Order: sequence, then C-alpha cells, then structure tokens
Amino acid sequence: MNERYLNSGKTLDSGYKHILLVEDDKRIVDFVQRGLKAEGYTVKVADCGQDALVMGTEGNFQLIILDLGLPDLNGREVCEHLRNKGTDTPILMLTARDTVQDKVSGLRSGADDYMTKPFAFEELLARIEALLRRRGGGIQPEAKELQIADLVLNQETHEVKRDGVVIELTPKEFALLECFMRMPGKVLSRTRILEQVWGYSADPLTNVVDVYIRQLRRKIDDGHDQKLLQTVRGYGYKMDAS
Repeated sequence: MNERYLNSGKTLDSGYKHILLVEDDKRIVDFVQRGLKAEGYTVKVADCGQDALVMGTEGNFQLIILDLGLPDLNGREVCEHLRNKGTDTPILMLTARDTVQDKVSGLRSGADDYMTKPFAFEELLARIEALLRRRGGGIQPEAKELQIADLVLNQETHEVKRDGVVIELTPKEFALLECFMRMPGKVLSRTRILEQVWGYSADPLTNVVDVYIRQLRRKIDDGHDQKLLQTVRGYGYKMDAS
C-alpha cells in the first residue's frame, strides 16, 4: 500500500500534467516514469489494484495508465470499480494481452484507449496527448511545431523543413528527430534514445541508434554550414543550435 500518499491527507494540486501509472513491473515503471518526467509530467505509481482504487478516486489526475496483470485485482476490475465510483479520468490500458477479445473487454470495462506491450515511448506519448486533448478541461494546448534554428517539425502534419525546404523522413526517423527536438540541448544516451523511440524491450546491444543517427544527420545537416545533430563523445547525442 502506498502509505505515504494515503497518509498525507493531500491530493495533487490542480496542475494539468498529473498521471497515475498503475504497473507492478519495475522495469516498465522506470522506463515510463523517466520518459514522462522528461516531457514535464508528474507521475505517481500504484503497484497493485487496491492502491490504484484509492489513488484513482482521491487523487487529482488527468490520466490513468493501467496495466491489466496486477497482483490482486486485475486491470478490468480496477477500471470497472473506478467508473462505478464516478471517476471520469481518461484511462489508457497498457498490457501484453493483445487478442481482439482482450481489447474489446478492456474498452467495455470503461477504458478510453488500449495499447499493447512491447511499445515505443513515442507512441505512448502520442496516445496520452490525444486523450488529454480529447478531454480538454483546462489542458494547455501543445505547440504544433517544434523549431531549432531553421529546422521546423510539425507534429500534426509530420512535415519537416529546413530553411523552408521539405525533408522526407521515414516514420522512425521522424520519431527520432521529434525526440531530440522536444529536448533541445540535452544530451541523450544511446540507451535513452533506444528506449524512447524503439521501446523498453529493444535489444540494448543493437547498433540501430547509430545507423539512424547517421541517416538523420545526412538528411537534416548535409549541405548546411550549421550542424544541428551533434555527437557528445562518451555520452551520446544532442540537438543544439549553438
């Protein structure tokens, strides 16, 4: 039981980026927490269904990420209890169960969206943003465009331009570029990039990050005096206009 939360006598303040993560797999908790905190979210964790019921009804959360396979109540039971208690917080089910029947059952229990493991962080983030936009209720709109120097990425149209010229990117190259442009000037390790773009289950020994970095650098930096995608030896990569 999350005693510190329950005994505090307080709920979260009324900010617009509070998320409850209901998950008992510590690796996934760490992966999701680190990624969402880097995006400016406050994340509270419940590792069992009973904690989720208390925190989900008493806490002021804008979204609940809910695993199905919990050690006590399963995720569907938690979802049904929360809905029966009048909780209208958007619920995103995140689970390894991927049959059509599982998805139908999850959605009918009251979930707003259903996502299967393994997953890429960028897809999780996009689904969270979509649910928050749909809910409204004071959610601050996210900027449609990210810009560093003369490089512009439009998150709605998936169009990328540098100095006004359109750059054709694959979906994975776009996700990689978006990851950098969300955190300008911040050094990202290969492991961090691999987790956020390819997902927590990606092979840490693969060289896919370096391959895609080379491809992306060729597309956005070749032919320009100012190089934006930089290597920080011994640490990783960053995107910086300085």
